[in-house]
Amino acid sequence: MEPRPRQDRAMQQYLLLIYIEPALLQALPSDEFNALMRDCLAHADQLQAEGTLLAAQKLQPVDTAQTLRVRDGHSRVLDGPFAETRELLAGFNLIRAHDRDEAMRIAREFPWARFGSIEVRPLEDMDAERERCGAPAAAMAAAAP
Repeated sequence: MEPRPRQDRAMQQYLLLIYIEPALLQALPSDEFNALMRDCLAHADQLQAEGTLLAAQKLQPVDTAQTLRVRDGHSRVLDGPFAETRELLAGFNLIRAHDRDEAMRIAREFPWARFGSIEVRPLEDMDAERERCGAPAAAMAAAAP
């Protein structure tokens, strides 16, 4: 029997932005890192089966990134991330939770805060935003294949 995703309309979506300090992860022996990753993936699989985890993705290394800025009509593309920081965005998890406390509890279940930080940020309701600014409600749905 397949697990049934949560259908509670009161649930809010949160994005867990995973930031890591590369030096902390590189200091781990490879077998320890692989065990950590296997546990993390198993936990993500369980959250997905429960309907809590909607999407998750690990990003490629920061040296593959480019940053686009447009100012006064001029665009500029820079290699790498724009911000100067020790912690780099490494991935994300899109979850559903009843409130910020539950979202933070879910974030704590992932090991990555030990190697950087996890930013927990609620998502805006894009249907409400469409209504607020007068955009057609079906514009995105009609464009989808």
